[in-house]
Amino acid sequence: MRILLASSTGGHLGQLDALRPWWSEHERHWITFDKPDARSMLVGEEITWAYHPTTRNIPNLIRNFGVAWKALRRFRPEVVVSTGAAVAVPVFYLARLMGIRTVYVEVYDRIDTATLTGRLCRPVSDLFLVQWDEQLKLYPNATLIGQLL
Repeated sequence: MRILLASSTGGHLGQLDALRPWWSEHERHWITFDKPDARSMLVGEEITWAYHPTTRNIPNLIRNFGVAWKALRRFRPEVVVSTGAAVAVPVFYLARLMGIRTVYVEVYDRIDTATLTGRLCRPVSDLFLVQWDEQLKLYPNATLIGQLL
């Protein structure tokens, strides 16, 4: 299977790394930020660098639509998987337009309120996963998978 994994760096990337036993068996490509943790964690991986910061930065959001468009067209994944944050939004919306399946994993550290990225990506997610029972109240009909970390 061809998988595109998209996330911000830090904890978001760490949660995707926790899925390594699964994704390491497949052909994959990454979209993330060019930061030291990403460079060290993803040695030997195919990576497209996204623009950051993304929080309240409309120019970088627009640039990241271009980054996502090029990566999706070049790699042609069968599925996109993300744990957020904002870099997931352009990737998920373009994947939906291109007929590519999407899987969103809500982060483990937000159990009282829904994340902005989760709220934005849920409408275009084929599968929406949560890590805590409490998150099911925020995202009815999500699938509980338990903690990744």
